[in-house]
Amino acid sequence: MASNLTGTVALVTGASSGIGAAAARELAEQGASVALVARRKDRLEALAAEIEQAGGSALVVEADITDRVQAEGAVQQVIERFGRLDTLVNNAGLMLLGPVVGADPEEWDRMIAVNVQGLLYTTRAALPHLLKAAEQDPRQVADIVNIGSYAGRVASNGFGVYSATKFGVHAFTESLRQEVTQRHVRVGVVEPGAVESELGMHNKPEIRDEVINPFFEGTEVLAPEDIADGVAYMVTRPRHAAVGELWIMPTEQA
Repeated sequence: MASNLTGTVALVTGASSGIGAAAARELAEQGASVALVARRKDRLEALAAEIEQAGGSALVVEADITDRVQAEGAVQQVIERFGRLDTLVNNAGLMLLGPVVGADPEEWDRMIAVNVQGLLYTTRAALPHLLKAAEQDPRQVADIVNIGSYAGRVASNGFGVYSATKFGVHAFTESLRQEVTQRHVRVGVVEPGAVESELGMHNKPEIRDEVINPFFEGTEVLAPEDIADGVAYMVTRPRHAAVGELWIMPTEQA
């Protein structure tokens, strides 16, 4: 894994768009076989075809990771196809913003389910296989990369519940690292800020105008590919070099 990912297998959740799709492309370019996990099968199939046309290997797994049984089944499909799992990228996410007073609690439930429960279910299902991959060869490591957010570290108006979920991603990453780091599984979190993707497209127009657009003002907005570069950086580091936390921030416009 020191220079590339040839011979390894990566599972990426939320791979149907945005950061997930970009990360899957980048890992495939580095030589990994990639399992694409999301609910939108048509998008996954298009991405898999793109990866395979470029000479890579991809598996389409249609699954809702907020359902524990489906999350476990997704991991099992990867093992049945490839026989191993070396890298887990927990990317699936949902950003629904707005004030606490007057908010829709059902939106909170959806966001917590995707951002927190889905991450927990997929990690729990994948971890035994990641540990096995790391233990099979003392020269190898396995990786878990969680996609957090700058919003999980810095307070912003209207981001309250979303920030709570992303702080949870950060804290879970820190705790899991202490649990498995001595077993040659590296655990890290990428925390980007101001990324242009579908993550916030489910918000009402007034929320985009009042909360999201002002947050983007004065910055050169990041692309999903910028975050994918960060994921690849963490995974392709030399065996003894771990990156626990990586912030990827846009530059301020002049």
